[in-house]
Order: sequence, then C-alpha cells, then structure tokens
Amino acid sequence: MNAFPPLLPTDPDAPDTIVANDWSAFAKLTRMSDHWARPDWEPGRRHLYWFLTFAGHRALATEAAIGQQVIAHLGMDPVPADNLHVTLAAIGDARHIPAHAVSDLAVRAATVAGESFTIHAHPMAGSSGAVRFSLSPWTPLTRLRDALARLTPATGEAATHGPRPRPFRPHLGIAYNNTDRPAAPVIRAVAGLRHRAPVRLDIAHVDLVELRREHATYRWDLLHRLPLARPDATLNPGSGGPDILGRRR
Repeated sequence: MNAFPPLLPTDPDAPDTIVANDWSAFAKLTRMSDHWARPDWEPGRRHLYWFLTFAGHRALATEAAIGQQVIAHLGMDPVPADNLHVTLAAIGDARHIPAHAVSDLAVRAATVAGESFTIHAHPMAGSSGAVRFSLSPWTPLTRLRDALARLTPATGEAATHGPRPRPFRPHLGIAYNNTDRPAAPVIRAVAGLRHRAPVRLDIAHVDLVELRREHATYRWDLLHRLPLARPDATLNPGSGGPDILGRRR
C-alpha cells in the first residue's frame, strides 16, 4: 500500500501543519478502498510488529468512540477501545522468525529505544482505507521507529544495507473502510469532528506484538514490552531489559 498522505508536511513537528496536510490529502480523495483486501493477510497468517498501544487510556477511548458514533451510519469497522494502536514498524512473518530470535531482538531493541515522550492525537482525518487521528509531533515517533526498523530479527544487529523502511506517516486509526465507495460522504462526516480538542498521549513503552486478523479487526499477542527511559532518569545498566509478557489481546 502507498504511503498516505503522499506529501510530507512542511514542518513534521508543527501540529497545525501536520493536521492541515493530512486533511488536504484526505479531502482530495474521490474513492475509498477496502482496507481488508490485502493479499498478505490470508486466514491464519501472523506478523510481528512494533506497536504503541493505549489500553486503559480513557480520554483516547472516549474521543475515538465519539468519532465512531459520528461515522456509524457509514458502516465501517470500528477499532475496539483496547485495540487502538500506532503501527511503528513491521518485523516479519511470524512463521519464519524463531522464538529465540524474537527474544534477542527485544533485548537489543531495549538498548536503542531511547526516552519517553509526549504526542497528541488530533481529530480527525483519514486515508483511502480508514478514518484516523493525525499525530504530532512526528520527530520522536520517527526517531523511535527508525531505531527499531534498523534492527533485524535474525541477528538483532543494525542493518547497514538493503531496502529502506517503507515511508512512515504516523497515524492512529479509529475505523477501517470495508468496501469500495465514494469518498465524499466519508469526508463530509469526518469534517464535523475536526473542531475537537487533541488528546495528549504520554509514550512510556513500545510493544513487540504478534498480530493476527479476527474477522473485521486486528488482535495481537503481546510478546515483549520495552519501557522507554524517563528523560530525567539516570540509566541503570541492569534495569533496561524488556518485560517478557506473552499476554493475550
């Protein structure tokens, strides 16, 4: 799938610029496509990803629910509150990555994940396949994403050659489009949400997950949670490892 919006904002850390750029691209769409028409997601397939997750974040869940209610008449597939997430980077097909390599990757990732940070989720825009929050600023998200994307699951070593990661456009989806349709009715509905205040998101950890599809939503197993260092904390070399959880989602 192509990166959306196709053009980068002129200032990746200015909220107004990011929000305007996202909306401009979304408002120009003439049709929306079926998010689920993806050949890499046949039944039973599982993939490993780096995610930011927000289970228990009441303000975000409330704002997402308001947006979902406004667009409910469109029949899209809403993202459950405990499934709200930001996709940072793909790791690979879970069938081809042994458990020991995943654990090694998590341990090495803990050394490059860096510090915690704060972003904001801005209502509301979309892409050709979803309705979603815009996120600002981009720099801390991009820095974290790039650090993780450079790690290979086979060895955990930084990649020095090979294909570049896919273009990154930070976003947080609230509903997936499930059919080919004209974009105009969706754009009109979403436009009514744009006046709402942004939601503050304090990013204190990053998750390594095994992702799967269940009907019209995504679910995942949480394999490793990497705490991000507090900016004012003195690092303890013995306390920087990932938590190994194996929780079901």
